[in-house]
Amino acid sequence: MLSGSGSSVMWFRKGLRIHDNPALQLASQGASHLYPLFVVDPHYMEPDPTSFSPGSSRAGLNRIKFLLESLVDLDLSLKSLGSRLLVLKGDPAEVLIRCLKEWNVRKLCFEYDTEPYYQALDTKVKNFALGAGIEVCSPVSHTLFNPTEIIERNGGKPPLTYQSFIKVAGQPPPPVTITHSSLPPVGILGSCDISEVPTLEDLGYGDAKQDEFSPFKGGESEALKRLAECMKDQAWVAKFEKPKGNPSAFLKPATTVLSPYLKFGCLSSRYFYQQIQDVYETMPKHTSPPVSLLGQLLWRDFFYTVAFGTPNFDRMKDNKICKQIPWKDDDKLLEAWRDGRTGFPWIDAIMVQFVHWERGRDVFERLLIDADWAINNGNWLWLSCSSFFYQYNRIYSPTSFGKKYDPNGDYIRHFLPVLKDMPRQYIYEPWSAPLSIQTKANCIIGKDYPKPVVLHDSASKECKRKMGEAYALSKELDGVVSEDDLKKLRRKLHEGEEQETKSKRSKNTAV
Repeated sequence: MLSGSGSSVMWFRKGLRIHDNPALQLASQGASHLYPLFVVDPHYMEPDPTSFSPGSSRAGLNRIKFLLESLVDLDLSLKSLGSRLLVLKGDPAEVLIRCLKEWNVRKLCFEYDTEPYYQALDTKVKNFALGAGIEVCSPVSHTLFNPTEIIERNGGKPPLTYQSFIKVAGQPPPPVTITHSSLPPVGILGSCDISEVPTLEDLGYGDAKQDEFSPFKGGESEALKRLAECMKDQAWVAKFEKPKGNPSAFLKPATTVLSPYLKFGCLSSRYFYQQIQDVYETMPKHTSPPVSLLGQLLWRDFFYTVAFGTPNFDRMKDNKICKQIPWKDDDKLLEAWRDGRTGFPWIDAIMVQFVHWERGRDVFERLLIDADWAINNGNWLWLSCSSFFYQYNRIYSPTSFGKKYDPNGDYIRHFLPVLKDMPRQYIYEPWSAPLSIQTKANCIIGKDYPKPVVLHDSASKECKRKMGEAYALSKELDGVVSEDDLKKLRRKLHEGEEQETKSKRSKNTAV
């Protein structure tokens, strides 16, 4: 036996923090030694040279960098408490089981995770641990509520509307307020291959350029600092109302920019909730859910709960709450949107365009720092009118929507410098500028900046027509739409397109 019978392992995945961390509290209670562990999972962090942007097959470089910064910060916090972060690399289940055998611990603690990947991983680890007589503690602390309890209270099904979720949820439990003055020392490490937190270079990203990185630094220290700065402006917190914030504000964003810290668990959502409530007590006149700042945290839990209680939530097929829609499968359009080459400046500056929601989701899952499995999928289901929200006739304009908030196009000029000298009246529709204006602005459309990939008016009408057909089929079949039904609908829509093209050609010939 290499360590005392009172040794514990604290397995960090998300929950990269010291504050309000019940798993860490349980692991340290009564332990003679504590092994704080993080496993670098190649599944998420190994470079993938075939991907369209720097990063792994699952995550872009910005998110990987944010995670590494969060781990460095966690390691510093642990060291200040007489401990350290033990970093290993490999398949997390295999690595953890090997460590449990080597260290002969009595207790394994980790934060409960609702994502399918971690659910499968945790089952494997739990089965070994329990079979070896190791106590397993996996408290819920990544969300305000325990999704399992919400689903049980709702009759065994996740609530599918925000209001029904609020009604079932009630008040969340308060955060753990115990502060750690010290932690048990790390035990004997044996033959386990322990390292410090790796750098990007260590992971194989040696050619990464500094200008590719996000300005947002990872870690609990940064999260708590940002939270304190936000809460200081009590009037702003009280008046916060989504979606009234200016989406074109980039130097000083109209939101808290705390979502990546919540995603990695650098910030506890329960602690965030409590801080907002404290402000509300001093500012009785404040906005309310769903639009308030508190309401945004509840939205997060709503999506987590629905995602946890819905098999195949991240896909259209075999997803009971998702409309079956014959989405267009166009690689060129997807790449134009993904790479900011749609020819619509507002779209290219913020990357918003509807393709099959699963494909757009994949791009966001890779590139966003705060890419969160439940929320990313939930928002794409919502905005594609596949679930939750069904007003498919409501289509945002890629020109007028941006003008409403940023008539001068400052956001576009900042992120698309090729258009920086385009006159204000043409900044959202540069293809409409006369050639003399384009020449003066040093931006010839079709050469220096792309022509629009679609004619928006006709494309939006076509989209609404096809969505209408898909919705009608769903209603006719009482929501049970098979693969064959979708194929027939695709064929029908394709034939309709061909007929319309022939009709247009005929009219042009007649003219």
